[in-house]
Formats: sequence, C-alpha cells, structure tokens
Amino acid sequence: MLGDAVFFGDLLASGGLDDRRTGGRVLERAEALMADAVRAEHTFFSTCGSSLSVKAAMLSVAGPHEKLLVGRDAHKSVVSGLILSGVYPVWVEPQWDGERHLAHPPSPAAFERAFTEHPDARGALVTSPTPYGSAADLRAVADVCHRRSRPLIVDEAWGAHLPFHPDLPTWAMDAGADVCVTSIHKMGSGLEQGSVFHLRGELIDPAVLKSRADLLGTTSPSTLLYAGMDGWRRQMALDGRRLLSRALALAAGVRAAIEEIDGLHVNDRADFCGPASDFDPLPVVIDLADLNITGYRAADWLREHHRIDAHLVDHRRISAQLTHADDDSTAELLTTALRKLSQHAEELRPAPRVAVPEPHELQLAQVCLPRDTFFGPVEDVLVEEAAGRVAAEMLTPYPPGIPAALPGERLTDPVLRYLSTGVDAGMNLPDAADPGLRTVRVQAEG
Repeated sequence: MLGDAVFFGDLLASGGLDDRRTGGRVLERAEALMADAVRAEHTFFSTCGSSLSVKAAMLSVAGPHEKLLVGRDAHKSVVSGLILSGVYPVWVEPQWDGERHLAHPPSPAAFERAFTEHPDARGALVTSPTPYGSAADLRAVADVCHRRSRPLIVDEAWGAHLPFHPDLPTWAMDAGADVCVTSIHKMGSGLEQGSVFHLRGELIDPAVLKSRADLLGTTSPSTLLYAGMDGWRRQMALDGRRLLSRALALAAGVRAAIEEIDGLHVNDRADFCGPASDFDPLPVVIDLADLNITGYRAADWLREHHRIDAHLVDHRRISAQLTHADDDSTAELLTTALRKLSQHAEELRPAPRVAVPEPHELQLAQVCLPRDTFFGPVEDVLVEEAAGRVAAEMLTPYPPGIPAALPGERLTDPVLRYLSTGVDAGMNLPDAADPGLRTVRVQAEG
C-alpha cells in the first residue's frame, strides 16, 4: 500500500543521509534554516512529537521538586513530564466560560498572582492557542515572567502556521516567549510525530535544552519525518503568506455557510475574545447545543455517513480543522455533510446527558506530587467509591487530551459524575486503567 519510495527513503540519519560523524551537518543546516524562517535563535527537530518536545522544555527550566507554574488546561504530555521529572506543579487556573463550559488560557494576572505566592517558581508554561483556537496574551505573560528573570514555555502545538501570516495570533517567539513547541503535523505539511521547538533569549542554555531532548528522544530518528519538517519550512518560507491568505478566506466562507445551517453555531471572536486575547479562525468550532445532540454522536455520524473526521469532540461541540491544504472542494464536502447532519439530527436524539460541572467544581486539590502518586502504591476501586480518594492515573477526555483528573489530585463527586456520564454518552478515556470507568486507580491507603 505504501509503495517502495517510502522504504527507499527511510535512510539512517548518520551513516546514511549523512556520514557517521555527521560531517555534512544535514540536520544542523535544516534546523538553522527553520530558525531563520520563524525568527528564532535556535531550533531543534524532534521525531517523537510535541509530547517529547514539551517535556524537554520543562526539564530545561525546572528539576525534581522545583516549582513550575503550569496552566491547568495543559495537555496530558505536560502531566507526563511532571510525572517523569518530579517537578512540583503550581497550577494556574484557566479562564472559564461557564455558559459554554469551555476553558481559555490563564490570564497574565493569574500568572502574576501565582508568582507572588510562589516566588521560588523556576518559570511558567502556558498552552496557546488552545485546541479550540483561543490564544493567550503571551506578551503580557512573558513580561510577568521576565520581570522576575524567569523563562516562559509556550506549548503552541496547534500554532505551527502562526509565524507565517500577520492576520493570525502573534506567535510565541514574536511575543517574547523563551521556548516554543510546535507540532508540524497538526497545522503544517509534516508527517505525524514531526515536532519543532524553538529557543530565544538568554534564560535557557541551548546546550541544556538539547541535552534534555537527547535524554528523552530516540537514537534512531526517522529522516522521513525530518524531511517533512524541512519541506514544510521551505513551503512556508516561499509561499506561506499566499497559502494562508487563501486558507483564511476559505475559513471565513465556511464559517458563514455553517452559520446558516439550522441548529449550528460557529464560535467566533465575539464568543471567545472576552477571556481570550486573540483567536485563530482555522479551527472551525461548531456548537451543537441548539440541535440537542452531543458532539460524540455527531462525530460518529459524520464519519459513518460522510467519511469526515471531526478533529475535536466534546459533549456539545465538534471542530473541523481547516489548513492551507483545504480548498473549495473539501469545504463543500464539509458544509454538505453538516447540512445533512442538521436534517438527520432527530435520529441522534435524545442527547445523553453529560453532567458537566461548574467551573469551580472542576478544580481538584493537588495533595501529592504527580510523580510520587503515579509510582507509589495504588489500588483500583469502584467509581462509586472513588470520591475523596487521590487519583493515581490520568483521566483524560480525548481529544483534546486535557486531563480532568491527574495523579495526586483528590477526586470529587462532580468530576467523577462528569466522566461517568461522559463515557456513557460516548466520551473516550484512553489512558484510564479502565476506559469504561467502572473502576478508578487511586493511591493505596495505609
């Protein structure tokens, strides 16, 4: 199915594509070209996805038992980094939209308060843009960090395209971030697992960042993935503005067309940019509340009947991610499928009720280090008996992959009820020991 070109192109990075001592500097030159294209000082390629890149960035800022400010809307890869490293997280709460049950990036004021309460924190990490397309005020957050000579890490996995068009949210390096992590395979032309992380400034030693990445990365990187990243850089450097201008115009038309479909509402700048600082229109986030169906059932119906995959799904929304690769034909496939979805919504009712907690009920108390709990004695208990116990696993609705509970947090009835009713409605909990959530893995007592 793949054809022989893939296998002929699967060369060794050293002793193949380059000589055994990498004298040709093939990777080094590609990374330098990427740094130049996006106005960074140093760039590093990773073939293990941004899940590795963000861990490397965290480990370059804080060590075991040192504090790091982290937005609580972080991806599960960040929590994995905390578990592996033993870093002590100081959680910074997102800005909650209680009406839409949606989280936006934490405010600069929230990071200011966290640093005031934890002046020994080694730095901060924020996710921007979110999978829903809302962006943090990165300039202000960076200023909060730099007034204390502390670095800012930005998990910008969904923002690989941002450096290449002025009408998109300001990308992290231009906003003053010290490290920025991007997934080329998400909004770029790279292959799955292709990730790039960038560095600017003097608060993090590039040799330290590279050594942390080497600690976690593979010694057998795929040159196919490297080539995908290098090709994406060339494509954007030569033609990125035109391609993204076309994508933005296409997105505007798609958004307007979807808004005309009965029962569908496309979240836009007016919805998000109260709490959010900026907004990326390419994630087309569609609210289904007026259809009285869940995003889970809508996504399954679209896949079954129209071979369209929603890139993000929750209890009341789906998202169609547009990129520079889309055109009028793919846009028409999407809008046609969504019109059919609206017409067949009755078949997907009644919508299973998902007991989504109020924002304050989602805030679980962190009582133990994630690392200590995850690697400590554990036991599995019935979900009905788990409230009050300390979680020893991540419980992560996926996508988008933001843990509702993580190791070291004390479980509560509202969060367990949310997850249980979510699973019954079609939510995916892939990292739970019991994805059906009949039992929960918790810290052993005694």
